[in-house]
Amino acid sequence: MDDFSHILDNRILLVSLGSCILAQAIKLVVELARQRKFDVRTLVTTGGMPSAHSALVAALATGIGQTVGWSSIEFAMATIFAIIVMYDAAGVRRAAGKQAAVLNQIIDEFFEGDHQLSEERLKELLGHTPFQVIVGCALGIVCSLSLVPSIS
Repeated sequence: MDDFSHILDNRILLVSLGSCILAQAIKLVVELARQRKFDVRTLVTTGGMPSAHSALVAALATGIGQTVGWSSIEFAMATIFAIIVMYDAAGVRRAAGKQAAVLNQIIDEFFEGDHQLSEERLKELLGHTPFQVIVGCALGIVCSLSLVPSIS
């Protein structure tokens, strides 16, 4: 249990998680401005502006670079990890969301008649646009540069 308490001393971890939470809070404000309604579910959903995944991994990589060094193996690993996560957010998951939209359209058209199959809709907002990923990445970098002390 004593080791667990030291987790709270890990500034990089806290700033990375904080960046993710901040991105989710910004999503809530963006959706409030866009939809004109307050939807708390926005805090726990994927997709939307900005990308919380991108903010988290960008803050993590930046914090590691700041504290361990920009030429370190740890920074290289964190950067590759961040690139994979951001590529997935804007590529694979976005494509899955587009497929879900097409399938939902097919289901809507199919159920115009009288059928006995499930009408459950698929979630369409799974991924991010490249712009949402870039904004999330920038948010994570700014949070880390602002809150994590650099090595000199």
